[in-house]
Amino acid sequence: MVYNYPDFAYAHCEGLVRDGDPDRYWATVFAPADKRGHLHALYAFSLEIARVREAVREALVGEIRLQWWRDALQGEVRGDVRANPVAAALDDTIVKFRLPRQTLVDLIDARIFDLYDDPMPSLNDLEGYCGETSSSLIQLASIILADGSDPGSADAAGHAGVAYAITGLLRAFPWHARQGQIYIPADILARHGVVRDDIVTGRGGPGLKNALADLRAVARRHVQQARALRSTISPQVAPAFQGLALVEPYLRAMERRSYDPFNTQVELAQWRKIWAFWRGPI
Repeated sequence: MVYNYPDFAYAHCEGLVRDGDPDRYWATVFAPADKRGHLHALYAFSLEIARVREAVREALVGEIRLQWWRDALQGEVRGDVRANPVAAALDDTIVKFRLPRQTLVDLIDARIFDLYDDPMPSLNDLEGYCGETSSSLIQLASIILADGSDPGSADAAGHAGVAYAITGLLRAFPWHARQGQIYIPADILARHGVVRDDIVTGRGGPGLKNALADLRAVARRHVQQARALRSTISPQVAPAFQGLALVEPYLRAMERRSYDPFNTQVELAQWRKIWAFWRGPI
């Protein structure tokens, strides 16, 4: 198949999201066909930024990669940015829907945390991180679905994004623990007498289970707050919130008797995901 360049860029983004972020990929199926490519561009950008740590050996190299994206968004890269298909599709989407570039730059800045093994200081810090990396995507997707207009759902996007991101971090706990990354806030760990070594060495214990339960409760609280704002979410932008439908099923899977936070890969059957999406996020 022969693509002209813009089509190839969007097709490249679709493939990246399909393979690397399947939940968001399937969520885009519920968006209008003419918007899906632009959502793929947005989510492919997020995926590329999220993967920087695993692509580099040293944090400084990761910072250089993030700086390239920051410069690309701000028009400061030497050479043709559009030689990168994700950057090309994203730039086309930004221009078409008048997306705020600073929001994307803020997402990049938040991802610097991923490059290091510093502790997440507090729940407030975690919620801020989730807001910059996840809530912002829901809001940007909403703008795309609203044809570049203000969708009026920023508060709902804030809560939905935090719930979705916390759930994702809980699902990724086994991998993060092996890498020495701790996203559970230090104040929650301290409340239950858990220290970093308990996690990176795989000791765990009742304190860790209670800390994880606290974080699940935080995710559920944000789901409830997002649903309390459902009147602000128009049917036009509802597909941007589709991922919220998976939060409760994933959280319930972590509460099964057999759940081992260090070794259980929390996943849902594809038919369950599609059913949850079909029923709707709100």
